[in-house]
Amino acid sequence: MKLVFAQLTVMALLLAAPAMAQTTITVDAAANRHPISPLIYGVAFASARQLQELNAPLNRSGGNAESMYNWQLNAGNHAADWYFESIADSSPVPGERQDTFVAQSRAGGAEPLLTVPMIGWVANLGPNRQTLWSFSVSKYGPQQKTAPDHPDAGNGVRLDGKTNVTGNDPNDANVPSNVGFEQGWVQHLIGKWGKAGSGGVRYYIMDNEPMLWNSTHRDAHPDPVSDDEYFNDFINYSKMVKAQDPNALVLGPELWGWPAYFYSALDNDYRGKHGWQGHPDMDAHGGLNFLPWFLSEMSKHDKEVGKRRLDYVTVHIYPQGGDGGDDVSPKIQALRNRSTRSLWDPNYKDESWINDTIMLIPRLKKWVAQYYPGTKIGITEYNWGAEKSMNGATTQADLLGIFGREGLDLATRWTTPDENTPTFQAMQIYRNYDGNKSGFGDTSVLDNAPNPDDISSFAAIRSSDKALTVMVINKQVVAAPITVNLSHFSAGSSAQVWQLAANGAGSAITHQPSVTIAADQIQARLPAQSVTLFIVPAK
Repeated sequence: MKLVFAQLTVMALLLAAPAMAQTTITVDAAANRHPISPLIYGVAFASARQLQELNAPLNRSGGNAESMYNWQLNAGNHAADWYFESIADSSPVPGERQDTFVAQSRAGGAEPLLTVPMIGWVANLGPNRQTLWSFSVSKYGPQQKTAPDHPDAGNGVRLDGKTNVTGNDPNDANVPSNVGFEQGWVQHLIGKWGKAGSGGVRYYIMDNEPMLWNSTHRDAHPDPVSDDEYFNDFINYSKMVKAQDPNALVLGPELWGWPAYFYSALDNDYRGKHGWQGHPDMDAHGGLNFLPWFLSEMSKHDKEVGKRRLDYVTVHIYPQGGDGGDDVSPKIQALRNRSTRSLWDPNYKDESWINDTIMLIPRLKKWVAQYYPGTKIGITEYNWGAEKSMNGATTQADLLGIFGREGLDLATRWTTPDENTPTFQAMQIYRNYDGNKSGFGDTSVLDNAPNPDDISSFAAIRSSDKALTVMVINKQVVAAPITVNLSHFSAGSSAQVWQLAANGAGSAITHQPSVTIAADQIQARLPAQSVTLFIVPAK
């Protein structure tokens, strides 16, 4: 129903809109050439079918519940997401959840990314695998909310809705964990799947959003994480993984967002209590912001031991101005169209409470070049919302184009869109537009669109057939005429056209009639809120 309403709204705007001026896009196949990593098209918790349809390379098992996964009991604690309950998986077989995840990922043709808990606690269960919880009402008093299925399981917030329950016993629903416990799990994975170099699990993520543990996992880790705590834990756990499987790749620190890039949880806690001023933890560590400091320390450590403990530096990003949810009002759609600039544009100031220039991918690349050259960069959680609308689809297509153009090494969306949504199709058009795993090119080339808030465009050479692929995204609620000027590419006489656009009450990727290429130009008219892929064959 939301999708139908959104499309009716678009049609009403179309009828009232004036004719659009021609947009000229310039593509130079000889300029700005660099490889596009295939790993930027990853997802999370996808089924084998979804992975196959998306031709997705990566499938991530992450999030808050994985921070306290107990592989021996095959159970996880759902933390602040669900009343701090430790809940059993259906199978009592040790490691079954992640073994099934690996199997499903492989069946879908993707590599699994698994999360190694480092928080120091994992889920516990009661007799007969019964659910346990951390904030018992009978033990800690009345609370703001209780679980629908367990009236004694509180949300850890007092009745005033502002004060958290403190001083709880973490053993109520959890048991202590350490490096040795997680080493047993890695050994289990190797025993079942082999080592990374021979078909085993290749990617290990060092926990999840550590700078929020004192919030999301405050039942077990109420104290905010400091620079030293995270660094020491990372070294110990990554050393363990590499000792068990030297070819495994380690990812971290999985920072949740903008404040965590710069300050430890200890500093952000201090700043919140002191008018957002000061940063004693940072001051005690050479005055470097957290992520640069972490990279610098990892570089020093790895040079000392002669081995790399960090392969990918990974962060999360979500839009913070209301454009990350389901809102498809004209105001939020326009914001969603603009806010993808936060990934790359040095002239774009984020319009949310951040109120700063994020330019995340160039920033990460700069920090890596300065503090630990050779480290790859990844975004392991992102989601710009509006999954069921064409605005969400054009935004997702824009994000994937940006990842490739800006040289991101790895990305996994949180989570996987439903198969019948335009956003799912926006991912599919990059990797499997025809059902035969045909996709966008793998060598990025220069593509300039004058106003990417209205129409963005990305181009690449496809190594399999030397074709030039051009992905043009019309974010506007009106149809738009375009001209694509091609240079330094000997093109054939016509180009294939594959298009994602609204189709009645839904949307679809369709094979449109080919367009003529004349005088190194493509002329076309793009439907409102659409994604169009031009396949330009080499002459």
